[in-house]
Amino acid sequence: MTDRIKRIYTRKNIEPMIQEPSMFNINERFGFIKNTIEMVSGGFQNSSIICGSGGLGKSYTVVNTLIEQGYENISSDLGLVAADFPEYKLFRVISGYSTPKALYKTLYDNRNSVVVFDDCDAVLKDATAVNLLKAALDSSENRIISWGSSIKDESLPSTFKFEGRVIFISNMNMMSIDQAIRSRSMTIDVSMTLAEKLERMTGILESGSFLPEHEMEHKVDALELITRLASNVKELTMRSLVQVTNIRAANVSGDWRELSTYVLCG
Repeated sequence: MTDRIKRIYTRKNIEPMIQEPSMFNINERFGFIKNTIEMVSGGFQNSSIICGSGGLGKSYTVVNTLIEQGYENISSDLGLVAADFPEYKLFRVISGYSTPKALYKTLYDNRNSVVVFDDCDAVLKDATAVNLLKAALDSSENRIISWGSSIKDESLPSTFKFEGRVIFISNMNMMSIDQAIRSRSMTIDVSMTLAEKLERMTGILESGSFLPEHEMEHKVDALELITRLASNVKELTMRSLVQVTNIRAANVSGDWRELSTYVLCG
C-alpha cells in the first residue's frame, strides 16, 4: 500500500505541484516542532512559536509531544491553578480571545508550568500583552512580570516571578508577530504550499496512526481523489482527508467520488 501512496505523486498532472521551496520538507519541519517542544518542556528554551497553515497537525503535535514528555494537560480543569502544584509537570492550553489582564492572570496562575496559546492571536497583537510576554520570555535568570496600574483582583500581586514556559501556536505569518517576541522564542514555520499539504497528508497516512478504525485502502482512495482535485478544493486540511475517508468507508448509495467532490469543491 505504501508503494501505491508514493505512485500518487508520480503522475504528470501532479508533478509540477511538488517542487520543494525549502531545504527541509514539510514532514521534517513537523519533526522540528517536536524537537522544539522537547526543548521547551525540558527547560532548555523559554518559548517557542509554531506558525503556518491551519488544520494539518500543529496543535496535535505540540500537545502530544508535551504528553510524551510526561506533562499532564489540565486545560479542561478550569478550577485547578497549576502554580499550586509546582511538583507536577502541568500544561494548560488557552484558545480564543484574551485581554491583557486575563493574560496577566494566566501567567500568574501558571507561573511554574507550560502555557500553550493556541490560536489566541490577541496576545500577540496587543501592545500591553506583548510587553507582559516580553518580560515572561526574557532570557535573564529572574523574569519579573509587573502590572503597573491597580489590580482589582486581590488574589493577584502587582509583581511576580515567572518561571514557566510559553508556546504559541498561530496561523499568522511569522513576520507579522512582534520582533521582540520572535527574538525571544525558537520559531518553527510550517506554512505550506498546496503540494506540501498533500505531502503532509501522505506522511500522516504512512505513519499508521491516522484513523486506525478505517481500512488503509479506503484512506489511500481518499488521498488519491483529494490529490486529483487539490487545486479546486475550497479548504485543504486534514479534515478534508477525514471527510472523504468517512464517505469512502460508509458505502453510501451512488458514487462516493461524486459526493466527495461536491463536499470538497462545492
